[in-house]
Amino acid sequence: MINILPQGMNTAASNVKPDSGEGAGAPWLWATLLLSSVTLVAVVFAFWELVENRFFRDLDYVSLHYLYISRGIASSLLLAAWAAWFVLRQRRAVEAELRRSRERYLGLLNATPSVVLLFDHELIVYEWNAAAERLYGISREETVGTRAGTVPADRLEELRTFMREVAAGRPVLARETYRVNRAGEHIAVLLSLLPFREHSNLYYMEVASDIRDQVRLRQSLIELEKLTSMGQMAAGTAHHLNTPLASMLLRVQMMRDRMDEGNELAADLDRLEQTVRFCQQFVRRLLDFSRRPALVREPEQLGPVIEGVMSLLSPSFAAKQLEVSFSEGTGQTSRVAADKNQLEMLLLILISNAVDATEACGHIAVNVEPKPEGSIALHVQDDGCGIAPADQPHVFEPFFTTKPPGQGTGLGLAIAKSIVSEHGGDIQITSERGQGTRVTVLLPTLEAA
Repeated sequence: MINILPQGMNTAASNVKPDSGEGAGAPWLWATLLLSSVTLVAVVFAFWELVENRFFRDLDYVSLHYLYISRGIASSLLLAAWAAWFVLRQRRAVEAELRRSRERYLGLLNATPSVVLLFDHELIVYEWNAAAERLYGISREETVGTRAGTVPADRLEELRTFMREVAAGRPVLARETYRVNRAGEHIAVLLSLLPFREHSNLYYMEVASDIRDQVRLRQSLIELEKLTSMGQMAAGTAHHLNTPLASMLLRVQMMRDRMDEGNELAADLDRLEQTVRFCQQFVRRLLDFSRRPALVREPEQLGPVIEGVMSLLSPSFAAKQLEVSFSEGTGQTSRVAADKNQLEMLLLILISNAVDATEACGHIAVNVEPKPEGSIALHVQDDGCGIAPADQPHVFEPFFTTKPPGQGTGLGLAIAKSIVSEHGGDIQITSERGQGTRVTVLLPTLEAA
C-alpha cells in the first residue's frame, strides 16, 4: 500500500520526517544529537577527572592505563544508550504524528460525499472511500489490492481513453458515464479523472457522484416536453377534424332523407351516423380538455364529469378489452365546489393509471359514495399489478414512477394530489402487489365547502 497524502495539505506530518537524512527536519535532528552527545562526553570526562584527581592520584602507570580504558568504555556505553534513547524518542514522535496525519487524511477521504478511488494503469485499486462502499456495495477490504470491478465491459475503452488524456496532462472533468455495483446494476455517474503522482509513479484518482436522480429528472422533463407537444398537436388535429366530421354527418343525414322507406341500407346509415357522432363527441371532448380557461369553482356533479372522461378514454378501454363500470349510487345529487377542468384532469390521471396497470380483459370500477361527515368519496379501483410496499410512500413524489422508461413522467399522482389539496380534500391509495389498487378521493360537498 502506498502512503498517500492529499496534494497541498500542510500538516505537521509532512514537515517531520523519520531519521533518514531527508527533509527539512533531518539537519536539526543530527545537529541536536551531535551537540547533546558532545555535551554528554564532556560531562563524563570532567566528572572522571575530578574522581581521578581526588581518589586515584597515586596509582601506577598500569592502573592508570586500565582506568583510562574503563573511562572510554563507560563513556561509549553511556553515549550509545543516550543516542539510542534520543533517536527512539524522535522516531516514536514522528510515527505518532504520521498516524494522526493518516487518520486525518482517511477521515477527510471518508467524509467526502463523492466516490473517490485511486488506481494505477492496470486498474489495481489503492484507495477506496466510504462513499464508494455505499454506492457500489463493496467494502474497502474487498477492493484494495485487486482490479477495479466497477467499470462495465462496454466502458473499459472509454476509461482507457480518459487515462491517456490524464497521462498527457489533460485532466478529465465532469464526464457522464456508467459504473456497476455489486448486484450488476448500471449506475449513472458524473466522473472526473485526475493525475496523482508519487515519486516517479503515476496513479489515477477517480472522483464520481451518483446522478441517477438527475438523469431521471432530465428524462422526465424530455417526456413531459414530448407530451406537451403531442397535446398541442392533438388539439390542432381535433380542431381540423371537427369540420370534415360535421360535413360527413350532414351528408349521412341528406342520404337518409333521399332514401326510400324500408331501404336495406338504412341500418348501415344508422351505424355510420352513430360512428360519426362518436368521433364528433370524442373530438369535442379533446378540444374541451386542451383549452386553458381561468380556474373557476362552480357547483359540479361528479357523475357527468366522470362520464365525459370515460367517454374520452373509451378507445383505451376498447384497445385492452377492459370491463369498465361506473356507479353513482346515492351520490347522484351530491355536488362539489370545484373547477371542472381540474376535476377532469384529476379523473383522467386516476383512470389512465388504472388502465396502464390493468392487463387485457381486466376490470376497472369507478363509483361515487357520499360520506356522513359532509364529504363525497370517489373510488377508482382496478385489478392490475398493484404497487410494491416499498414504492407506496413515494407515489405522490414528483417524477417518481413505477412504469417502464418512456411510459410515464412520474407527475400524474403529484398533480392529482395538488388538485385535491386545492379543493380542500384528501387522496389515499391502498394497494397490494398483484391484487390491484384502490384510489380514494375525498372532496367536501358543496354545503360543507
